[in-house]
Amino acid sequence: MSRIVLAFRCFFNILFHRELSEASLGDLGLVKRAAAPASSRAAASPAAPAVRPSDGALQILGILQRDSRLVDFLMEDIASYSDDQVGAAVRELHDQCRDSIGRYVTLQPVIDGVEGAYAKAPSNDPNLVKFIGNVPATPPPGRVDLPALAAKQDPSVIAPAEIEIE
Repeated sequence: MSRIVLAFRCFFNILFHRELSEASLGDLGLVKRAAAPASSRAAASPAAPAVRPSDGALQILGILQRDSRLVDFLMEDIASYSDDQVGAAVRELHDQCRDSIGRYVTLQPVIDGVEGAYAKAPSNDPNLVKFIGNVPATPPPGRVDLPALAAKQDPSVIAPAEIEIE
């Protein structure tokens, strides 16, 4: 009779809890299996796509295209337009690009000071300062806060093609 009770108890444990209780496992003479090691769980989950150095640059270019149509402007032949027309277009484009970059990137000067004035360089890193005299420098604290890419977004696609449906 106890086997029938145990069978019903196991059945209802699985039905309502999707696993056997500790008591049922003990009555059956079984022990709960240990969780899979972290390395096998990590291997089973899909690997995150590798981030390439060009992804951020392409993402910024995509943001500038989305917000200000920068790529469209740069790829257009402007030889047939007058200087006034180009100037008017560039003024609006400049404002939109500046707003977009300001939204995601905080830029700061490497050396804060007036051009031509004496400045003490905080580092000798050639990536920060191009030495043309006796001037060294260090990197300023800055911020780049790009939005996360969509899971299936290809960073090499600057902007999707637009098709107008009539």
